[in-house]
Amino acid sequence: MLTALARTATRRPLTVMLLWGLFLLLGFGLGTGVFARLSDNVPEVPGTESESAARYLEEMDPAGSSVTGVVAGTPVADAGLRAEVERAVADVREVAGVAAVPDPYATPGMIAEDGHALIVPVTLEGGLDDDAEERTLDAAAERIREIDAPDVHVSGGPLLGLQMGERAQQDVKNAELISLPVVLALLLVVFGGLRSALLPLVVAVSGIAGAFLALFLFSEVTDISVYAIQVTTMLGLGLAVDYALLMLVRFREERRTTEDVVEAVHRTVAAAGRTVLFSGLTVAVSLTGLLVFPSVFLRSMGLAVAAVVVIDMLAALTLLPALLVRFGGRIPPAKTPRNGEEEGRFFARVARFAARRKVAVLAVTVPVLLVLALPVPGMRIAVGDARQLPADSEARQLQDTVAAHFPPGTGVSPVVVVARPGTDDATADRIRALGPGATTRELPGGGAVIEIRPPGEADGAEATALVERVREVRGDAPVEVTGTAARLVDFREMLAERAPWAALTVLAGIVVLLFAFTGSVLLPLRTVVTTLLSLAAALGVVVWVFQDGHLAGLLGAEGLGALSLTAPPLIVAIAFGLAMDYELFILARMREARMRSGDDQEAVVTGLSRSGRVVTCAALLLAVVFAAFMTGGFSPILQIGLGLTLAVLIDATVVRMLLVPATMALLGRHAWWAPRPLRRAHERFGVREEQPGLLRERVPSGV
Repeated sequence: MLTALARTATRRPLTVMLLWGLFLLLGFGLGTGVFARLSDNVPEVPGTESESAARYLEEMDPAGSSVTGVVAGTPVADAGLRAEVERAVADVREVAGVAAVPDPYATPGMIAEDGHALIVPVTLEGGLDDDAEERTLDAAAERIREIDAPDVHVSGGPLLGLQMGERAQQDVKNAELISLPVVLALLLVVFGGLRSALLPLVVAVSGIAGAFLALFLFSEVTDISVYAIQVTTMLGLGLAVDYALLMLVRFREERRTTEDVVEAVHRTVAAAGRTVLFSGLTVAVSLTGLLVFPSVFLRSMGLAVAAVVVIDMLAALTLLPALLVRFGGRIPPAKTPRNGEEEGRFFARVARFAARRKVAVLAVTVPVLLVLALPVPGMRIAVGDARQLPADSEARQLQDTVAAHFPPGTGVSPVVVVARPGTDDATADRIRALGPGATTRELPGGGAVIEIRPPGEADGAEATALVERVREVRGDAPVEVTGTAARLVDFREMLAERAPWAALTVLAGIVVLLFAFTGSVLLPLRTVVTTLLSLAAALGVVVWVFQDGHLAGLLGAEGLGALSLTAPPLIVAIAFGLAMDYELFILARMREARMRSGDDQEAVVTGLSRSGRVVTCAALLLAVVFAAFMTGGFSPILQIGLGLTLAVLIDATVVRMLLVPATMALLGRHAWWAPRPLRRAHERFGVREEQPGLLRERVPSGV
């Protein structure tokens, strides 16, 4: 396959560049339409009780969505303000698609006890299509915002999803404006030339376009989470730079031994291209674990991110070689080490130190990583609320205003109990007794809905405990529980049930790929263990910061008592794939050195000396990209960004620079061992380096 890709890129570079140009137009044209399709409804899991109850309720009692307006900052009893609010309420009632707007002055609980805030709830008609609902929301919200008061905010319901989508789009733009110049500056330092530095950015832009287009296509068949934009874009940008960096470094090395640009491109694709291919496959396989979960959110994220990884890989293997054929002649070769000077001598010294002091290195680094991982067993997840948004967002301002003026629990989503026909009165009475102020309304067909407002937050410990209590009390009655807390309970149970299978799927795929890459049985196992150490350490810090609140203020966040339920599965899946990325960079060089010299110990030193700079630069560039996306202030993205940044930096430094040479020295020649049947299978079916010379014979030298 690499032979065919190299032949195509070198024979028809203009055609390849034109096709990628059309892809960019499609991605930045059609693909950006995904911003209008984002959903904040993450915790839904098909087949769970909460989802079944929600669907039944929607069929039997189709009610429209609702949004909330808050007017604050001045005495609401003022005659002028009251008249203005009443006019606004009357106007909103006349908006097409609005079902009801209660008069806040005549409805109990709508006016704050301090007299400085009031709530205007707006309920939409049921059955509105997306366009009609959006028009209704815009008209109603705009009219409420026209009320002349110091603080007027409108959010909630589907409007919250739209606001999050707009915020996501703005955060992506800001992150790109921050990250691309910084990445360019770092690439200029690495390569010392503008032409070499610009090529990775061209591949990176292709990755961004691919992220938009992949998400848009997936939005045609499934919901796309508001979190998907930042996650796929940051990963698409970072991996594209990583792969291009690896290819360019190898290209410059090959230019030291040949002046023929086409020959240098062929050798680059045959060697570094093989690493990029396996790297892309391992990252994609790491994300297949998300497909094991029945959650629409996790599955769509896994597919979308895997698609972006494949696009980055293809861009590095086709677009970049085509660009190198056209413009690589002006890229200077890598500097030849001076007489007696060892290439990558700093990393060679680190490798020799870790190999000589292997027991001491393991005795220090492993406990440190385990200490960082200590908070992981106490990790909690929650759906979250507007507190996850930056302080300047309208949804966050609305929630802060309500919290400042109204009693705790105001506006908290209730635990919704659906009592289907056949539920006896005694069971219904026991359920109502679980919460003071429980309300009941009848459903067509003889069923009923019991709503119980829990103390605290909608997804807090009290709310989830209430869900569990209702499910205990109902016995065998046809009663189901839904609502925010119930969905969280079901989501947690789904994670606990499917996580072992997801881990098994990923580990099996990774072990097979690494065996095909190395021909060793022990190396894949050693890689998985060391990677899990760095991953646990990074996740432990995220828990310590965002759940427990330590140093969260430095990142513009606060301790929320739990992580967003989106963060842990995405951090684990993506970080594991990225760790495999750097492992392959290093193993590829070690394997080459071992095949040339046959010396296992020296191969470790040589491999790290030749890959250490690339891995370090790639990790730094990826950390810059992740940090840029953390400037938006959206807590789930902050959590994912910090987790991935730490995972990448810990893995590229502590693990790959210290643990890898230490464990390789400990294993010695056994590191590359495999049972005889597997060794024969690898010799027959395993992947081999392609011979660039065979390619060269088929390609005209004038290309």
